Amino acid sequence: MIRSVVFLITGIGIVMVLSSSMTWSILDGDTVWSQAMHQGTMVIVGLVAFIVALRMKPTLIRTLAPWLLGIALVLLVLVLIPGIGTGRAEVGSQSWIVVGPLRLQPSEVAKVAIAIWGASFLSPPANELPSLHKRLRIYAIVAIVMAGLIALEGDIGMAMSFAVLVIFTLFFAGSSIRSFLSAIAVVAVGLVGLLLAGGFRSSRFIVYFDAFFGRFEDTQGTAFQSYQGFLSLADGSTFGVGLGQSRAKWFYLPEAKNDFIFAVIGEELGLWGGILVIGLFGLLGYFGLRTALRAQDRFQSLMAATLTASVVSQAFINIGYVIGLLPVTGIQLPMISAGGTSAIITLGSMGLLANIARHEPEAISATQSYGRPLFDRLLLMPEPGAPASTDSYSRPRERFGAPVTGSVKEETRNDRRRQDPPSRRERRSSPSPYDRRR
Repeated sequence: MIRSVVFLITGIGIVMVLSSSMTWSILDGDTVWSQAMHQGTMVIVGLVAFIVALRMKPTLIRTLAPWLLGIALVLLVLVLIPGIGTGRAEVGSQSWIVVGPLRLQPSEVAKVAIAIWGASFLSPPANELPSLHKRLRIYAIVAIVMAGLIALEGDIGMAMSFAVLVIFTLFFAGSSIRSFLSAIAVVAVGLVGLLLAGGFRSSRFIVYFDAFFGRFEDTQGTAFQSYQGFLSLADGSTFGVGLGQSRAKWFYLPEAKNDFIFAVIGEELGLWGGILVIGLFGLLGYFGLRTALRAQDRFQSLMAATLTASVVSQAFINIGYVIGLLPVTGIQLPMISAGGTSAIITLGSMGLLANIARHEPEAISATQSYGRPLFDRLLLMPEPGAPASTDSYSRPRERFGAPVTGSVKEETRNDRRRQDPPSRRERRSSPSPYDRRR
């Protein structure tokens, strides 16, 4: 089901990028298909990443986790170097590394890296030091450093999305209530700091409160995009104006194919189209968390939960600020908004999630009973195995001793007598080997 939901969301994304990017393609002097074809190419690369991740063994994923974290940290540092990182002049954040025709966004890599490495680091094998409590501290320090590097890019929205992922990881890993609330408090203090700092980010909070209470005082300034998004949703009403018939994409809605693509969905497909998208992300969250509960070991369980939380929380943050429930943060709608790095990284992470679902004990039993699914046979997928786990959290509880009932009670008492050393009085009364020889 995870694969079906992911493919359906991705298909909707390609169609909506085609619809919302036509006008910008014409403005650039290209055909109406140009930006949609570019997005389709990135989706194909993402599907290749999906299949590669689907075929990887969980043990290999765990082995690569520290290397992936190191690569993410290097990229986060490189993007801050002038001349390497770009985007400050265009969108106000230095968030991309341009390599030929490709634009790499290190913060997207960082989210997947912290999810995989966190699942590995917070799932130590039996009797391995340090303890889980100390590991949570180390994880929090690494996460704070990475969130700080993302914030230095100027991409506060992605930094907040990263912080939400870290909070979910702490929750799933079993941190104490105090640590969990402390993490939420740190994020809340950061939001208050942005509100009081001034600038366009502070203006976004002001626009949010104005929109929340139904008043727009600056529809041509900071509130322009939010206001146009509201108008698009209102024009769509219940059944929409029809696919491809949006008026907002004719340069009324600046980020129609990116951050505010959900507004175009609501305008063209109406309320029911919006409910369909929300329902698909809800299904993805349900099946992802169910996979986490059924996983073979703690590592796979924690990785499934964090990857699910990463994608689903980002989706609902995006939808939330489009409909006015949250401040505008500028993050994309996963697998639907236009974006090369986002499509590739997100589909790759969903491949890992589907991989964990293939290794569920129930899925392995069904494969052994009914054979491999058609999708697996077409891609020549290897059969999922059930290796013995070395995870201390997935071992069955050992039972010490036998129940003390009936004859077992007497047998246990005799065993104890044989094991205990004789007392001093018993040693005096018992004959020595010399006496027995006499």
